Amino acid sequence: MPENQARTPEPSREPAEDEATGNAGAAPRPRTPDADSTAEAQVPGRRSAASKTDDERPSQIFVWLKEVATVVVIAVVLSFLIKTFLFRAFYIPSESMVNTLDVNDRIFVNLLVPEPFALSRGDVVVFRDTQGWLAAAPEKQQGPFTWVQDGLTFVGLLPDSSEQHLVKRVIGLPGDHVLCCDDAGKITVNGSPIDETYVNTAEEPQIRDFDVVVPEGKVWVMGDNRNHSADSRSHLDANGGFVDLVDVEGKAAVIAWPLNRISVLENYPDVFRNVPAGE
Repeated sequence: MPENQARTPEPSREPAEDEATGNAGAAPRPRTPDADSTAEAQVPGRRSAASKTDDERPSQIFVWLKEVATVVVIAVVLSFLIKTFLFRAFYIPSESMVNTLDVNDRIFVNLLVPEPFALSRGDVVVFRDTQGWLAAAPEKQQGPFTWVQDGLTFVGLLPDSSEQHLVKRVIGLPGDHVLCCDDAGKITVNGSPIDETYVNTAEEPQIRDFDVVVPEGKVWVMGDNRNHSADSRSHLDANGGFVDLVDVEGKAAVIAWPLNRISVLENYPDVFRNVPAGE
C-alpha cells in the first residue's frame, strides 16, 4: 500500500456508555431486592395491620356503647314528655270500678282531658284526692332499689303511687241535675232516666237517694261497682260530693296491663244520648 494513502480508521471497540442506566455497554438488568431488604419491608407492614385491628376493637365498642346510650336517653326523654303532656300510667288498687276495671289493672290516662278537650258524661276519670275521701296512705318503705323505682316513676314508666288518686265515672257535668232515683229505680240526669249498662250486674245496686245540681267547675262521679264504691254519694257532707275539675288528672283511655285485658275504655255515649243539656 502506498505511504500517502490514508488509512480508514477502524471502528472503536470500546463500548458506548448507556445513557439510561449509566452502565457501560451492558444491557439493563432488573434489580432483585435481597432477602434482608424484603424482610424489612414486609415485617413493619404486618405489625401495622395487627396494630390497626387492635385499635379498631375498642373503637367499635365505644361506638356501640354510644349508640346504646343515645337510644336510652332519647327513650327516657320521650317517655318523660309523654308522661308530662300526653299520657300517664296509674294502677287500680280497689274494686270500686269492677267490672270495667279490676284490681291491679294498669291504665293509661289521657292528660289532654279536661283541657284542652272537654269531659263527657260517661268518661272514666282519675282525680287527686284533695278532699280526703281516702284513708291516709302508709309511709313508703325505703329499699336498696327505691331510687330505681322512683326514677322509672318520674319518667312515666311506672305508675305514680306518691299521691292519693281515685278513679270513677262522670255522671253529671257542670249544670246537670242528677237525681236518684225515679219510680223505676233509675238515676235521672236533667229529668232523663239513664240505663247504666256499665254497672256491675253481679249485685243489685242499692238505692241511695240524692238530688243535686252540679255547680260550675265541678263534676258528679260514681263507681261502676255501686255497692262497693265510696263515691260522690258517700261525701254529700263534704263539698256536696262534687269533684273539682282542677283535680282531674285526665280521662282513662286504655287498660295496658295485664295483657289479657288490654282494651280501650268506653264512655257509653248511647247511655247519655237522650240527656238534654244542663242549666
